[in-house]
Amino acid sequence: MKRKGQTKVFSIMVLTALAIALSGCSGDKEGDEESLITVGIPQDLEDSLDPHKAVAAGTKEVLFNLFEGLVKPASDGSFIPAVASSYTISEDGMIYTFVLREGVKFHDGSTVTAEDVKFSIDKCADAGSGAPLVAAYSNIAKTVVADAGTVEIWLKEPNTEFLASMTTAIIPAANASPATDPVGTGPYRYVSRSPQENLVVERFEDYWGEKANIQKVIFKICPNADTLLMDLEGGSIDMFARLPAAQAVELSDRFAVLEGSMNLVQALYLNHAVAPFDDVRVRQALCYAIEPGEIMEMVSDGKGTEIGSSMFPSFQKYYMDELKDVYEQDEEKAKALLAEAGYPDGFSFTITVPSNYPQHVDTAQVLVEQFKAVGIEANIELIEWESWLSDVYAGRQFETTVIGIDAANLTARALLERFTSASSSNFISYNNVGYDQAFANAVASTDDLEKTAYYKECERILAENAANVYIQDLPEFVALNKRFGGYEFYPLYVQDIAKLYIVESKTY
Repeated sequence: MKRKGQTKVFSIMVLTALAIALSGCSGDKEGDEESLITVGIPQDLEDSLDPHKAVAAGTKEVLFNLFEGLVKPASDGSFIPAVASSYTISEDGMIYTFVLREGVKFHDGSTVTAEDVKFSIDKCADAGSGAPLVAAYSNIAKTVVADAGTVEIWLKEPNTEFLASMTTAIIPAANASPATDPVGTGPYRYVSRSPQENLVVERFEDYWGEKANIQKVIFKICPNADTLLMDLEGGSIDMFARLPAAQAVELSDRFAVLEGSMNLVQALYLNHAVAPFDDVRVRQALCYAIEPGEIMEMVSDGKGTEIGSSMFPSFQKYYMDELKDVYEQDEEKAKALLAEAGYPDGFSFTITVPSNYPQHVDTAQVLVEQFKAVGIEANIELIEWESWLSDVYAGRQFETTVIGIDAANLTARALLERFTSASSSNFISYNNVGYDQAFANAVASTDDLEKTAYYKECERILAENAANVYIQDLPEFVALNKRFGGYEFYPLYVQDIAKLYIVESKTY
């Protein structure tokens, strides 16, 4: 029988944030030349400052403030024109035409041209060294500069989701070192980076749209979760997203604690290239052994949303709530499957976890205890984030890992393509012919209902085949000093600093 964790009363409510808006405080939305906010982030941006090569979600959420595509995501989940002022799609869905916005400037002062757009798209579509940098760009037949202000993208096959891929950053063709000298068109421009310390950006005064309210932003590296409260209360950081629930309740009333969703698929990800995780019976046994409700109770005070496959609730029409019930906790069934697979006395394995993410570390600790009940011994190996990226994600040198997977854009494809056998992002080495076919059918379909059905088939295969041990979409608690307002949650893993502003009144 499934044991649901009971949600406790959370002592700091979202109403705290709402009280700021209702108390008569107003924001300095004209922009203060001397204004500064320090935003804590849990890891350094070591994978790449080149937006086309950045891998980590934590890197991408920072670069969101520096770069824009032809279109960009809005906080309501829609796509709005950015570097492009408008676009049209041919009736057959094969040609996307973008009219560029006049006078858009790069951070180096140069004007964005159609050639820069073509360069950026062609760079991400180039499969010369392997897979394209943007998976959906494998469908691009050619990029055409129709005239000085118009770019056409011709597809090999119709794709009704392709617009979401146009959030890919537009960068200047003349920039020879984007990994160390990032130049974009966003509301903030790059100033400096001190490895393991901070990344500094400042308001881009020639931004084409509404300028950022706060002049300077320091993204401070805060890898030690144990010192977050000290950093916040001591004033060394003003904001921290994804604060652990236990710490959120301890903050003083100088801070608003905003509650949202991380929009992540948190799971125990299994390396299918390593025994015994190549055996579906073992994987299913692991699923029967756990209780997500208990994990959520222990990790986030009962907050979060239990999930059963690689999709989270923000993707409403694709999300299948019923998949969380594919595996009701059943220790006897787990033991029987282990015995059938040749492990009557259980087995031992290692869970590799990035040490800078306390929610994942805490989740692993609960999993260790739950697996003991069915005779499985799990050991936790804590590693630094950079090592996780190189060894686990890129090198695939691991048995299992607890992590959260995000969507690179607002499409189901972004979450599900990584599990196709040919995907360069398939770090768990998952290989399922039926899954590959269902995904291919989804991508090829131009009928939205049919496409949705195929994506749901993919989700069901991942669940029933126990591709991973799915747990939850974690809750997100954002600690924000009450001197600031304007924070918005997105259905993506981003931090939109440009919308923050200084609250004028000191009376709350």
